[in-house]
Amino acid sequence: MPQAEPIEFVDDREAGRLLAVEAGEVVGFIAYFALAQAPHALVAVHTIVEPGHEGRGIAGNLVRTFYGIAAGEGVPVVPLCPYAASWAVKHPDEAPVAPDEVVAAAKAQLAADSDLW
Repeated sequence: MPQAEPIEFVDDREAGRLLAVEAGEVVGFIAYFALAQAPHALVAVHTIVEPGHEGRGIAGNLVRTFYGIAAGEGVPVVPLCPYAASWAVKHPDEAPVAPDEVVAAAKAQLAADSDLW
């Protein structure tokens, strides 16, 4: 049986998507936005795994990668997506909690611009 190709994670910041790509096909993504003004943060809105690719750890690896990108940029993650929020609770060592004011700013920006989700 051939070895499955590794999944590559591609940050498409302009589109607001962190993509999970396998053999050239998008198999999952996180829809997100960056807070427009300080306090800066990356805000996860939805985590999607395409049908037929569930149960392979893709969603968890997307969220882990998303937190890694934010850490590399020195900004917190606000997990407004229910999956990302539950993953963060299960992995507190990898998912620092965003300050309350950052969460409030993320919710306000999302409420003001429904195109973000």
